[in-house]
Amino acid sequence: MHTLMARKVIGIGETVLDIIFKDNKPVGAMPGGSVFNSIISLGRSGVKCAFISETGNDRVGRTILDCLKENGVDATSVYVYPDSKSPLSLAFLNEQNDAEYIFYKDHPNDRLEFTFPDIKPDDIVLFGSYYAVNPVIRPQVVGFLDYARQHGAILYYDVNFRASHKNEVLKLTSNILENLEYADIVRGSTEDFEVMFRKSDPDVIYRTQIAFYTKRFICTQGAKPVELRAENGLKKSYAVQTGGETVSTIGAGDNFNAGFVFGLIRYGITRQQIEQGLTEQQWDQLIGCAQLFSAEVCRSLNNSVSPEFGKRMAEKLSL
Repeated sequence: MHTLMARKVIGIGETVLDIIFKDNKPVGAMPGGSVFNSIISLGRSGVKCAFISETGNDRVGRTILDCLKENGVDATSVYVYPDSKSPLSLAFLNEQNDAEYIFYKDHPNDRLEFTFPDIKPDDIVLFGSYYAVNPVIRPQVVGFLDYARQHGAILYYDVNFRASHKNEVLKLTSNILENLEYADIVRGSTEDFEVMFRKSDPDVIYRTQIAFYTKRFICTQGAKPVELRAENGLKKSYAVQTGGETVSTIGAGDNFNAGFVFGLIRYGITRQQIEQGLTEQQWDQLIGCAQLFSAEVCRSLNNSVSPEFGKRMAEKLSL
């Protein structure tokens, strides 16, 4: 078996420049993207990481690559389009500091090219969002998921399906279901399932959409409790942990994922253990880590956990 510190996380997802607005005025700009945010947090927390993505050949693209490298993430599998601009995301915060998004993208001919990073048994692959279902790059994404599965990786899928893609649900359903089949663990929000399947009750979602493909499902519901459904009828609710004032919820879900994946490594949880069925105590530990990271990121306008928090987490890994 792979030693604790040698295990790594490979993320595959989009990169964007997030420009954040409050009262219609820009208040911040930083590199982002759902899986990107998770991977930066994991890199800051002492986890060995690699990232597969694409970006434009421009100042924003260089900022994104620099951000990965500065946080210890291997960026050799990020493909730079020679003639494209990097995508932008505008996030408008409301009174509750929840965000509404507008996306701008200039990759007319997505032809994602990357070399597969080395994957060992019990490494963890984090995938999700529109990137994981986009028909244009689907062959490359599926090729990578197959490769990861064959090499014994744990696959964690964050559905993260935004309302901006609502009109594409029918076209994308087969890709979504295929992702559920690849996944060892699935996380989605009630908003995602409302958009995709017009369902928002975690029990109904699990029974009708998830359980056939994978037995391990985490449903987040904003400020309402996190719901867990797993094999052997395990069903549990976890009250949301808040750590003081919520400044922005932009990275909350992404960092929930990062914390969960951090927990898999910290507690030495292997793919074999997941397949055999985790104990309630193991789930408690994993969701506890997920909530810790999520609460931390809501305390600032940043998309990822702070370097100071990351340093504290890295110390826990080396204990």
